[in-house]
Amino acid sequence: MNTPDRQDSRPQTADLTNPLYYLENMETVVNWVDDHHGDLLTTDERRRLADFRLLSVSARALLTRMIMRTGELFRADKLSYPELPEPEPVALAELAAGGWVRTADRVSLDDLFHLFTLAELRPAFAATLSDLGYARALPKAGMKAALADHLDDAIRLADWLPAHHDNVVHLPHMPLFDRIRLMFFGNLRQNWSDFVLVELGYQQYEKVSFTPESRAFQHRHEVDCYLVMHQCREQLDEGVPAANLWPQVPALTENTWLASRRDRLLLELGRQAERQGERELALEVLAQSTHREARLKQLRLLERMKRFDDAWAIARDWHTTELSDAEAQGLARILKRVARKVEQPVPELPAEPAPDDFLVTLPHTGVPVEVAVQQHLWHDHQPVFYVENTLINGLFGLLCWDVVFAPVPGAFFHPFHMGPADLTREDFVPRRRERLEQCFAHLEDGDYGHIILANYRRKQGLANPFVNWLVVNEDLLELALDCIPASHLEVLFRRLLHNLKEHRSGFPDLIRFLPDEVDPARRYEMIEVKGPGDRLQDHQRRWLAFFHHQGIAARVCYVRWLGDGT
Repeated sequence: MNTPDRQDSRPQTADLTNPLYYLENMETVVNWVDDHHGDLLTTDERRRLADFRLLSVSARALLTRMIMRTGELFRADKLSYPELPEPEPVALAELAAGGWVRTADRVSLDDLFHLFTLAELRPAFAATLSDLGYARALPKAGMKAALADHLDDAIRLADWLPAHHDNVVHLPHMPLFDRIRLMFFGNLRQNWSDFVLVELGYQQYEKVSFTPESRAFQHRHEVDCYLVMHQCREQLDEGVPAANLWPQVPALTENTWLASRRDRLLLELGRQAERQGERELALEVLAQSTHREARLKQLRLLERMKRFDDAWAIARDWHTTELSDAEAQGLARILKRVARKVEQPVPELPAEPAPDDFLVTLPHTGVPVEVAVQQHLWHDHQPVFYVENTLINGLFGLLCWDVVFAPVPGAFFHPFHMGPADLTREDFVPRRRERLEQCFAHLEDGDYGHIILANYRRKQGLANPFVNWLVVNEDLLELALDCIPASHLEVLFRRLLHNLKEHRSGFPDLIRFLPDEVDPARRYEMIEVKGPGDRLQDHQRRWLAFFHHQGIAARVCYVRWLGDGT
């Protein structure tokens, strides 16, 4: 891999007061990929990037603007960027001389109607529309539909819009920049504006070690594999038949980061196949996906197909494994229905306990209901804090800071990540299990409080997906560490990790600390606040049920406004 002097330097983001800030950010992306993924580029691609750096400022800036826009075709007369040091025609001529743009003498009908206005198109096609029996004054969409069956796929501009025959230019190197975008972001969901057009300097980011071993892509064919999967996903969105797409899906790869994306693609492909009436294909595809949603989708489909024995065989064994809350809830409902169909007893599933609750009547002062209850319950010797999802997440993020930012392959692609890219993927925990267990060991040896407070002081203000610096402060942390037993923190953290996407939310609104309580398990309680007419959501019920089973004090506070007749 290329190892120039700049490889270990931390890239800087541009100042938005610079009118060419977007060019600075684009150069950061290009240099980063060339430095860290240069071995995954061909000789021609690397030569092209070297040529990019040799362009004048105006040419590089204009090219960047074009790359950031949608599509690969542009009207030269519509390129207007007054911040360029030289006029646009001068910069465009330099790009043409270097092979960065080419004149497009033929365009598709879609591109034609995208590039030109109705006023420009109507005179060009008026006679043709008249010959075809259509009114000359058709709206743009109607004109396009009328011409669709009567024009070639590749329309020669010289024949129809001679004044513009050399005015449309094509950007032939977009595939290279898409590849660069993928290797920088780790996905193609984000576009250039997510980096090039934003000010990143306002946020401080943890410094993550970037090594060849920590890259998501180790080989060029893995980048190609991702690009193929992305093309499949685009075709899915366009409604291409699932039967046509299934043969295009790449084979299972040993790259776990890519494998998780393949699992997600198979889930979506299975859904598409079912919507298109290809039920057997849907079952085949879903059976090959290990995405956590695929099994339930497969069971529901078997049930709709009245293949109850097959559904029972899967559901009967699956319910004994460790499941997320959503999986357990969905499976329980399926088991009840399918058991009757196959004349089998319904497996005994844990009942959801009724949550403890209490009612308060408060004056309606206009403050949020959670704040009203916090103020009502507050005592100096029993302080109450409005924390919702921030406290337990924050304690976890501070204890496991080094694990969150470990240079696991596919976790970080560039220095501007708020957190690991695979945070909500199914393999987040398995790939860090040993490191996580080392963190949990500190809950047993008593070092956890020191680690949490030390990280709070050392990492103050750095972006972390678990830590909300606006809510979590040192006084709150010290109270929490004094009142929440380490054994409670461990079970809370383990449940959090079981499904980070689902379990990072749903925590009660308030926490009340009772430092004088003798029983360590009763030195705090969680309180979910529900105003008039509000009800518990499913994920909140599941957390409350978990608290009950773990002996963690938690209640629901229902609020009635003073003077309200209800």
